[in-house]
Amino acid sequence: MRAYVTGAAGFVGRHLAEHLTAHGDSVISADRLTDGVDITDALSIVDHMARARPDVVFHLAGQADVGGSWDTPTETFNINLNGTLNVLEAARRCDVRRVIAVTSADIYGRVTTDQLPLDEDAALRPVSPYAASKAAADMACLQAFLGYGQDVVRVRAFNHLGPGQSTRFVGSAIAHRVATNERSGETKVIVGDLTPRRDFTDVRDVARAYRLLADRGVAGDVYNICSGEDHSIQELADQLLTLASHHMSLEIDPDLLRPVDLPILRGSAAKLSQVTGWVPEISLSQTLADLLAWHRSET
Repeated sequence: MRAYVTGAAGFVGRHLAEHLTAHGDSVISADRLTDGVDITDALSIVDHMARARPDVVFHLAGQADVGGSWDTPTETFNINLNGTLNVLEAARRCDVRRVIAVTSADIYGRVTTDQLPLDEDAALRPVSPYAASKAAADMACLQAFLGYGQDVVRVRAFNHLGPGQSTRFVGSAIAHRVATNERSGETKVIVGDLTPRRDFTDVRDVARAYRLLADRGVAGDVYNICSGEDHSIQELADQLLTLASHHMSLEIDPDLLRPVDLPILRGSAAKLSQVTGWVPEISLSQTLADLLAWHRSET
């Protein structure tokens, strides 16, 4: 398989490229930073994809900072919606067999516990500008299938963690602060709201799911990728503190609190498992240990 990966230099993109390569696939990187391919530039993406001649496009590129989207809603929509439209158009013009389009479970928005776990038929009620932009991208992908007959498989990925993740994401940010404290001797770990509960999956399990969907997903359909369990940020922080080389404690910083945050998200990956046989293989405790080890090596 010739795999074209937008956002290949990003956190998930690097893991996906490694996984694809390990399975004998040819990987063409399409990243703004490393390849000069900007998904908001329609001509750039068409030209690059035409030369690459991929079988499958994995569309991962986008603005992924939920908190930052409150300050840059227009830019967030431009990247996540218009960028997706450009990738879909390029894939049609280049006769790409399939597009795996990754959005986000944040598009489900604010839910109550009696609505959990969320399956793919759950209503979309995005709260943040980021979530709204991803919901719009999801609908653009559905329209491409229904209107153009394009082979597009949509993916709604719940929170994922693992080595190499940016500190803009809470689990990685806490791991980074623990690793930094280990070197400095500091004992306070600054955190934001510890109450939200999220469904976390190891990024390496996520990458495995993407490749399986390229082979076995149903055109026009949508799939959750998740563990089926929810854990609070408090639980993540506590586990990371138990792995620290000396005693540390948490301290809330009001500046790290978001204007609006979702209390809980937990999904069902039953549909994904039924179609592809995928199940998560890496435990949360192993993921956090690997994440902290990575930050130790980078600090």
